[in-house]
This record gives sequence, C-alpha cells and structure tokens, in this order.
Amino acid sequence: MDKIEILLEPADNERLLNLCGPLNNNIKEIEQRFDVEINHRGNLFYFSGDKKNIKIASQAVKNLYTSAKDNNISIESLRNFLHEPEVLNENKSSSKKSNLNENFLKFKNYKIKISSKSQKDFVESIESNDIVFSIGSAGSGKTFLAIGAALSCYEAGDIKKIVLVRPAVEAGENLGFLPGDLSQKIDPYLRPMYDALNTIVDTSLLNKLIDQNIIEVAPLAYMRGRTLNDSFIILDEAQNSTKEQMKMFLTRLGKNSKAVITGDITQIDLPNAFSGLVHVLPLISSIEGIKICEFKNSDVMRHPLVKKIITAYEKKNYD
Repeated sequence: MDKIEILLEPADNERLLNLCGPLNNNIKEIEQRFDVEINHRGNLFYFSGDKKNIKIASQAVKNLYTSAKDNNISIESLRNFLHEPEVLNENKSSSKKSNLNENFLKFKNYKIKISSKSQKDFVESIESNDIVFSIGSAGSGKTFLAIGAALSCYEAGDIKKIVLVRPAVEAGENLGFLPGDLSQKIDPYLRPMYDALNTIVDTSLLNKLIDQNIIEVAPLAYMRGRTLNDSFIILDEAQNSTKEQMKMFLTRLGKNSKAVITGDITQIDLPNAFSGLVHVLPLISSIEGIKICEFKNSDVMRHPLVKKIITAYEKKNYD
C-alpha cells in the first residue's frame, strides 16, 4: 500500500467545507470511487492505497478544491465529475491494455479470468461495439463475463449505471403459485444476476451501489418507455423474450451506452410465442456496431459432466 500527502492552497475553511461535504460525505464518495483511504487535518490531505489510484484521487481532490471556490459541490455534481472519462483517462487506457494482455477482467481486487478464445473474443467485442449478442450453451460464462465487463467499465468511468435485465418466464412452473407479492414472485427469476454480482462485489459495496441506483436489476417488462444513457445494459436469458420485447429492449439504448444480450437458443421456455432472440439474429447480423459472439460446448466452465450432458442432448436432437 502506497501513501502520499497533498496540501490544498490557499487555506480556506469555507472552500474546505464545500469540498468535504456534510459529515465528510463527499470524501467518502471519492474513497469509494477510487478504492483509496483519505484522511485530512485542515487542508493537509493523506491518501493511502494503490499507487495509481491515489495519484488519480489526489489530482481529483485538487481539481475539486479549485472549483469549490465558486461552485457548490453537491453529491450529484460530485458523482458526475467523478465519472467524467477525463478523470480516469490515464488509468482507463492502461487498465484495458492490462486486462487483455493478462487475460482477465478486474473490478476492485477481484479478477475474472478469461479462459478461452471465445471468451476473449466476447470481451474484445464488448470493448469495440455498442451492442453485442452472446449465444451459447449454459455454463459457458456469458452472463458472468458480461457482468464483469460492466463492472470494469463502471470502474474505468466509461458508464454511470449498470442495468441487469431478465424475462420473468417460468421453466415449467407457474409464477402465480409462488408466495408473496409481485416483487417477491419475480425475485427468483432475477436471483442468478444477484448471485453473479455477489461473487464479484463485496456485499456492503453491492448494497450501496444498489441503494444509489448505480446497479439496477429488473424484469424485462419494466424496461418499456425508458431511455438509458451512460449505461451498460445486460439482457440475460434473451431466448425467453418475445419478438416485441426484443425490439423494445434494443430501442432503449441511449447516448454513451452499451448493451449485451446473452442467451441459449436450445433452452427456450416460451409457451406460445416465437423467441425474440432467434428472430432478431438474422435481422441485425450485417449492422455495423453490432457483434454476434458464439460459445461452444468446450467453453462450458461448470462441472465436467455438464459438457457431456449438453452433448448428449444435442446428439439426441440430431438423431
């Protein structure tokens, strides 16, 4: 762990209060954004953490102190400033290069290993395209990598919000027989998204990001009428969307946003409708800026028997 200290000049108690915010809330926000620890005595600030992070955080504090003379630093304006790409330009370019060279995605201290060529192509496609479709067998890492890429983009300052979406479609069971109100009935269908988040993100940080609406997990039906700017949107289990829902989802994309659509066309649970994922693939295959990535059985990362089970089912279908 590295440490640096900076002296904010000229000394100005009013400007210092504006910078720190009520109960030091602005400082806490900066600590979370850059994963550093900040302490101060008056206008002398101490930073500890990763060398690159404390360098960027200290420069951000200097810039904020300068602007605090004439501008009120609210928590909203602070978050907008901290997510400006310029704040992380040096860190962003180097982290992307590192991620690809070392075959992993990173969020905070958690590393997600990129284990196959298909997974690497998927991650590279997300970096270079605004809409990416990921098609393949269950357990090939489609959803987990997409969520990892979203968190990595958020940490790099590329986006301000992560939206995780799933159709609430039964796989043979009846939604109405589940206990509780509507939100409690829907929750089991969104649970896999929370499971992936809990693996990567510390529980306390995850709860904070959800409370601040930086991470949102929602059923597909709740997307209608929205425009999502500065967002990374993931539609999981897309094979269970209808044609109308798929069109609705793809047209939610706003400025400076990315969308990743994942699905397995061999596991469609729609009872009386044509899969929107199957319908849309030939329609968008030649559109520039949209990429279709395919995962194979060899990419399956679950128990070794899962590959054999998938192969057995495919063989049965061909017979």
